[in-house]
Amino acid sequence: MKLRGKTVRKNDLPVKTCAACGRPFTWRKKWERVWEEVKYCSDACRKNKSYAQSKT
Repeated sequence: MKLRGKTVRKNDLPVKTCAACGRPFTWRKKWERVWEEVKYCSDACRKNKSYAQSKT
């Protein structure tokens, strides 16, 4: 997703659901090149991914 030179409202940004906690999170500039690969909303959720997988 390229947002160069445009003003985009926060409500218009893409949203995903965290694989660990289930909460929704929005696109961030630092994830611009890897947005398709992002699964977790934070480092804490990424570190606890084994706990989330055992819950299901």
